[in-house]
Amino acid sequence: MRTLHIIWTYFRIGILGELEYRVNFFIQIFESMLGLIVALGGLAVVFDHTDTLGGWLPDHLVALVGIHILVGGLINLIINPSMQRFMEDVRKGTLDFTLTKPADSQLLVSVQRVEIWKLVDVIMGLVVIIIALVRLGEQIGVRETAVFLLAMLCGSIIVYCFWLILATFSFWFVRVENMLVIFQSMYMAGRWPVGIYPNWLRFTLTFIIPVAFAVTVPAEGLVGRLTTQTMLLAIGLTVSLLFISRYFWKFGVKFYSGASA
Repeated sequence: MRTLHIIWTYFRIGILGELEYRVNFFIQIFESMLGLIVALGGLAVVFDHTDTLGGWLPDHLVALVGIHILVGGLINLIINPSMQRFMEDVRKGTLDFTLTKPADSQLLVSVQRVEIWKLVDVIMGLVVIIIALVRLGEQIGVRETAVFLLAMLCGSIIVYCFWLILATFSFWFVRVENMLVIFQSMYMAGRWPVGIYPNWLRFTLTFIIPVAFAVTVPAEGLVGRLTTQTMLLAIGLTVSLLFISRYFWKFGVKFYSGASA
């Protein structure tokens, strides 16, 4: 309950802060709509020349686009701004204010900043997914929904742990932000199923920069293309990264030298 209270407190602070700049809401709507139009326009161009893409039907890829937008919204809602703030605090030596609080420091740095207008992407992604489900009709059952939700949970945790590990490198390196920019660029490739890419890029997007587990795997679960082996791999990777990122965080904090050190 205390953890939920801390998370809600930071969300409330983020909401109050963003409400001071309400014009950002309309800018976000414009950006989100433009991104959606570009994504769906790309699908229209591809399927104007073929009926399937790597075994994926048009409605399947609409669902994947929705998941891509949804996960991207979650990243930019809290993970990206919080990690950017954390790295800035390390560079300025002001992380002391977080480390001295009577709460888990990893939790605090993970939720310390919320860009509430990114909820537009989250809602838009959900709408696109629902539209895709309606178009797919009875092809989606209880099993596919359960697998999708589990895969989404695993994918979100994997992305969070990956970002936390990268951000923790700021205890030793100055400009870690460049690596996060690379992730954002590679994430754009997740708009398409990773199976259509060459083997080297598929491996990169699966095991080095885990875009596949964030977007393609949940989409496969939703449309009934996900194998048991892949689902077990996602669960195993999730559990492993939770322990690795936690250990790496505790190890990195020991090397922090702040303004009061």
